[in-house]
Amino acid sequence: MTGTISLQTPRLLLRRHVLEDAGLLYRNFGMDVAMYHYSGWNPYATPEQARETVQRFIESYAGPRFYGWAIEREGRMIGTIGAYDYDQERNQIEVGFSIERASWGKGYAAEALRAVLEYLTAQEGIVRVTAWCASDNIASKRTLEKAGMRLLGIEAGGLEVDGQWYDKLDYAYSNVDGTLRQKGHDCSAVG
Repeated sequence: MTGTISLQTPRLLLRRHVLEDAGLLYRNFGMDVAMYHYSGWNPYATPEQARETVQRFIESYAGPRFYGWAIEREGRMIGTIGAYDYDQERNQIEVGFSIERASWGKGYAAEALRAVLEYLTAQEGIVRVTAWCASDNIASKRTLEKAGMRLLGIEAGGLEVDGQWYDKLDYAYSNVDGTLRQKGHDCSAVG
């Protein structure tokens, strides 16, 4: 396994985080409640916490199973995407993403997710990639489906965020179904 490498899509560059990302993550993600409304956690809540989170990402790049990208459009970071909790026995990993509010509705999350799914399965040899979202989070649901992930099940009342309960939608993508390659999405690894 290689870990986090740069990935290029038609409109985006997925790159490793740098310390300079911390300020933007605090301003555009940590201070905007809509960015963490459905997850209930905010790793960028303060400037110090944002810097510590990015520093942890940078230190984790030494590991071959750490996957964490900044999503960049025209030289500006607009989001993050990462894969976490690798299960060696099942050869599966979970993916999560976030796009700043100013860039919502433009298909960037699905484009980045397709690139990561392809990389994890075709190049890293991970058999199954999972994700979840709250049933009320229509944008994330659409993103997961547009990227080729399939709904596996619904856990009624399976997600509690700040005292509110949501149905939890569980998704998966497997390299054996070939969804990405059949749709002919363009993604390539960069240097």
